[in-house]
Amino acid sequence: MANDARTHMTAEGREPLRLLVFSASLRKGSLNTQLARLAAGVIEKHGAQVDFASMREFDTPSFDQDLETGNDPPEGAVQLRDRILASDAFIISSPEYNGCMPGLIKNTIDWVSRFRPQPFNEKHALLMSASPSMAGGNKALWQLRVPLEHLGARVFPNMFSLAMAHKAFNGTGSITDEKLAQRFEENLMAFLDLVEAAKHYPCMKKAWVEFLGERTDEVTERVE
Repeated sequence: MANDARTHMTAEGREPLRLLVFSASLRKGSLNTQLARLAAGVIEKHGAQVDFASMREFDTPSFDQDLETGNDPPEGAVQLRDRILASDAFIISSPEYNGCMPGLIKNTIDWVSRFRPQPFNEKHALLMSASPSMAGGNKALWQLRVPLEHLGARVFPNMFSLAMAHKAFNGTGSITDEKLAQRFEENLMAFLDLVEAAKHYPCMKKAWVEFLGERTDEVTERVE
């Protein structure tokens, strides 16, 4: 049913969806990069376009307001801002370090949040993780939701955590377990359907306010 709808939309001449996909890991051979590549392949198979990125392109120095004042923003932050704005949605596959999301992705989010217009606001996002642990990196995803939702991103409720990921992939980079692979693809398809609906059938948009009822102030004002 979802595939038929997307085929019909393409026949009507609508532009395909464009998604930014990247792993929040710098490591070569990262399990999360493998999962991100797999997601990119599924998305392209269903007719959407993918901007596949490396976290190295978005890496930034530690956020410092003294460094921010009077200086150009770091190139990594500019890259992420521009590529989020050029996409209909984004997908992050994040590792879990000591029960938390990696500091580098939070640091980059902090830098990008300083741009106006603020690029995360009203963008749809899907979070994934891959980990050798039995929990699949799920703790990191719950933490990663917090700054993104705080900044107005519409984070998809169904996150995907691949447990025992070091044993989960076959030689071609696919998930070996057929039922798990099907669930992974179905989760991506549900996300694409939501992004498609939001793009072509938008509901009335509301302004994002950081704290309802706060007094406007040059420093704290966050209405977009």
